[in-house]
Amino acid sequence: MTNATDLLPDSQLAEALLPAAIAAGRAILDVRAKSVSVEKKADSSPVTDADHAAEAIILAALAKVAPGVPVVAEEEVAAGRLPAVGRTFFLVDPLDGTKEFINGGSDFTVNIALIRDSEPVMGVVHTPATGTVHVGTADDGAWTGRVEGDAVVDRRPITVRPCPDGTRVDVVASKSHRTPETDAYIGRYPVGDLVSAGSSLKFCLVAEGEADLYPRMGTTMQWDTAAGDAVLRAAGGKVVTTEGEPFRYGPNGEAGITAFRNPWFIAAGGLDIKV
Repeated sequence: MTNATDLLPDSQLAEALLPAAIAAGRAILDVRAKSVSVEKKADSSPVTDADHAAEAIILAALAKVAPGVPVVAEEEVAAGRLPAVGRTFFLVDPLDGTKEFINGGSDFTVNIALIRDSEPVMGVVHTPATGTVHVGTADDGAWTGRVEGDAVVDRRPITVRPCPDGTRVDVVASKSHRTPETDAYIGRYPVGDLVSAGSSLKFCLVAEGEADLYPRMGTTMQWDTAAGDAVLRAAGGKVVTTEGEPFRYGPNGEAGITAFRNPWFIAAGGLDIKV
């Protein structure tokens, strides 16, 4: 059993988990190439064979790389298997953007994150349909690359862009879960481009400097956001609650699955966040 203090350094851990993320992505695409069986979970959200196949691959990898470290994984939690967590644990969303996946879109991702002392310190985000990877670690910054076979090539560092000059703010928002509250918040800025995107890719667009702002006034779970959040923070960005408080991870005091429900949040690059 691995003690949390015995884990690999964050950047080495990310490298060790990249093969699992790539394999999970390949399994997801294999399911879509055949036929997708869609079921409804207790909260009426969809789940497919691809979610389960991808999660099994990631859990097996984590058991080898970090045995004994708790893993809060979306489909395990949906099945009632919610581990007790301490200062260090993993959050896994094997297929973020299931609706996009079912509808034939490309905005779905594989997400693996490490949480330490309530903060996301390592995140791996793989987009199977486009063959891209985004990685962020507290010890080595953020980067993106392209999957070629079992390797990641064409790696390049990424950082958020500086604060806009005030004339335009480029915003990315949820493709499937926009709310009136989100639109009202966006209206507080001089918006240039407003791009809709699915899954944790919204964090990655801000991390790469392709957008300045990603507000989310709606329900999300911690496994939805942790990996993308880690990439954004490693790229120099920030995430806060709508009250301007630090955005933290871990049980929130509620019972069961709702213990890992997020508050509303605002993610940004170099932009000054309005709260």
